[in-house]
Formats: sequence, structure tokens, C-alpha cells
Amino acid sequence: MLIDGHTRTCGLIGNPVEHTMSPVIHNTLAGMLSHNLVYVPFHVEEGCLREAVRGAYGLNILGMNVTVPYKSLVMKELVQIDELAEKIGAVNTLVRCEGGFKGYNTDMPGLYRAMCSEGIQIEGQEVILLGAGGAARAVAFLCASRGVKRVYLLNRSLERAQAVALEVNQKCGTDCIYPMQLTDYHKLPEQRFLAIQATSVGLYPDVDRAVLEDEAFYKKIHTGYDLIYKPSDTRFMQLVRAQGGRAYHGLKMLLYQGIIAYELWNDISVPEEMALKVYEALKKEMKIKD
Repeated sequence: MLIDGHTRTCGLIGNPVEHTMSPVIHNTLAGMLSHNLVYVPFHVEEGCLREAVRGAYGLNILGMNVTVPYKSLVMKELVQIDELAEKIGAVNTLVRCEGGFKGYNTDMPGLYRAMCSEGIQIEGQEVILLGAGGAARAVAFLCASRGVKRVYLLNRSLERAQAVALEVNQKCGTDCIYPMQLTDYHKLPEQRFLAIQATSVGLYPDVDRAVLEDEAFYKKIHTGYDLIYKPSDTRFMQLVRAQGGRAYHGLKMLLYQGIIAYELWNDISVPEEMALKVYEALKKEMKIKD
């Protein structure tokens, strides 16, 4: 691509960032749309976040993504925060505005678009959500805001699950999040569920574990969605399929959170056929075969 005096810059701030796949998404989109834009990762050391955000504004950077460990910490460095990001308590996208950056959370809208792309409906459904960390908390907000009938929030620490359920239910004005101890999965109603795996168990290189191994649990799942995308076939996914369910990894969530960020930075709408071409580029980069 031609880089000249008109080239706009976007990027990613985090620590570490060397493993990121985000440049594939944004630079592929820029090429497809003939945008004079380049996306690069920025490794931000601990204690340098404020300087990084202010420096990005001073350097006329168009927008930034934010990854661990700064998704919550960055919020106090922003001049505006979107309502959804405020509720979730995490920001992963910064959009340039007057005097600084406005923070958004595109992770959860990205997950929703990813599931829609796979034909997965969550409205009116009963869902099992595994985990009560930051990712699971955000998924709980998504479910509550999208009209899920009930979310059974299973976690090793019941107290943590209860805290997340209380917060989400209160902020969303609902009572649909129902906390449970992970080991009490046998108390779930006798039916099949959509299950969302939102823990780090099974993430590369710890690829041979799932948060639950009992086949009786997986008989309760008609569709399993693992937020992990590396490996592309997690132990959780294998166990879901072994009991006749459909299983998906989280690469499309990565795709769509990036696409939504790109749309915000450039005030455009990316058509679905273009999104799927970017997805193929991601899979090729990661050597994933369907």
C-alpha cells in the first residue's frame, strides 16, 4: 500500500500485543475499501497508559483498539464513554472526538453479530454461561440486553457468580441472570441449551482441558459457542459435538468486533460479503481449515 502525507493511522494498545490478529482485519478492510489507512500494534508498558492515550490524540491517530490489561483502566483516560461500555465496565475501542477519545465496547456487539452470522438466536432463549470473569460478565450484559429468557451463570466460585448476576440484573432492570455453582450443573432443567464458554480454560497452549468434562453436562447442550479461537477446535467444542451438538469457536467474534470498530472510525457500514472475505483472510493467516 502507498503510505503518504494523507495516510491515517489506527492501532492497538495493550501488553502484550505481539500475538494480535487485528492488523489482518483492519489492513485487509482498508485495502478492500481503498482507504488510505494503516493499522499497527503499540506495546504499552505498565504505567504508560495515560501517556499512550494522550500521545495518540496528539499524534492525530484516528482510533485505537484496547486489549488486556487496559480495557477497564483506559476508561478514566477518556472524554466520553458509550452507554454499553459504561455498563459493562470495559472499553476495547477508542474513537477520536473533540478533546480526546470516546470509548466503546465492540466485543459484545461483535459476539452478537458473530452468532447471528452462524444462525444462532439468543432472544428468548435459555442459556448456560460458563465463567464469571470479565468476558463472562460482558456476555451476561449482552444476554440481558438482548431479551434472553434466562442465563444460568455457572462458576467455580458461587460468590463471584452471585456478584456478577446481581450487578447485571440491577443495571439492566431484569432478573434473568441466575447464578449457580459449577458443580451443580446436574440441577439444570431437563432440556437442551445454548452454552457460551467464557473462561480461559482450553486456551492455547492448555488445549486438552475443558471447564467441565462430564458427558452428562454436554448432553444438555444443542449449541456450544467458545469465545476462544486458538485453538480453533477446543476441548469444549469436541465434547459438545460428541453429544450431538453444534460447536463454534470465537474467531468470528474477533472478526466482528474489529469490523464494528472500523465502522466507527470511518463512519461506514461494512457489507456482510466483505466481512466474510476478511474472515477468510483471518483463517488463512491462522492456518484454520473448516
